[in-house]
Amino acid sequence: MMRAVLVDDEISNLENLRILLEKHCTQVTIIATAQNVSDAVDAIEKHLPHVVFLDIQMGEQTGFDVLRLLPTRNFEVIFITAYDQYGIQAVKFAALDYLLKPIDIDELMTAVHKAEHKLAAQIQTSQLDFLLQQLKKPETHVSTIALQMQSEIRYVTLSEIIRCEADNTYTHFFLSGNEKILVSKSLKEYADLLRPKGFLRTHQSHLVNPKYVKSWLKEDGGILLLTSGEKIPVSKPNRETVKQALQRL
Repeated sequence: MMRAVLVDDEISNLENLRILLEKHCTQVTIIATAQNVSDAVDAIEKHLPHVVFLDIQMGEQTGFDVLRLLPTRNFEVIFITAYDQYGIQAVKFAALDYLLKPIDIDELMTAVHKAEHKLAAQIQTSQLDFLLQQLKKPETHVSTIALQMQSEIRYVTLSEIIRCEADNTYTHFFLSGNEKILVSKSLKEYADLLRPKGFLRTHQSHLVNPKYVKSWLKEDGGILLLTSGEKIPVSKPNRETVKQALQRL
């Protein structure tokens, strides 16, 4: 069984989450709830949960304040948020799970299953420490991303990433040094996350770091030649956007 603490400043949200967990995630036992930062810290230190469902925005304070006040953070966190608000980009870069309100049952079950797997595999990570470090920086200065692999979390600087390639619901990351790793998230998620960092979605299956683009080849309507010698297709809908982005470099 997974011992859980639920943290949300609205009692109706706590009750709704409790009902969903009791009905759809029977491996979770709710051992405490809290509606503010100080009570959340006390509950976590007292009950030592396996997982904390943590609302991000709680009045004038945030769920991140809960994490900052804890001397140790030996638990999994599933963040909950009403909208794409402060800190959610840092959560994504740290490869941590989050749920949007109203909570989708399938997404809840998936997040619980992932937390259960990490606990069972005893995967030791510093994701929460990494998250808190990221939150100290302006979003424009974020230069590292956490990539969740099957048995570990890899922290990769964006400059190391040559390109990403879709493989159904997985994504292959091709890194400098001829390293390739597989991550169990879709390319769309990484395209949305890395596009503001200058990465180019050239094709439904390809995302490219422009730092590694050597030239534009006119064959087949448009192909990027990378410094690695690889050729990456550029789909017709993306050609003008990619050309303009490369001209600005």
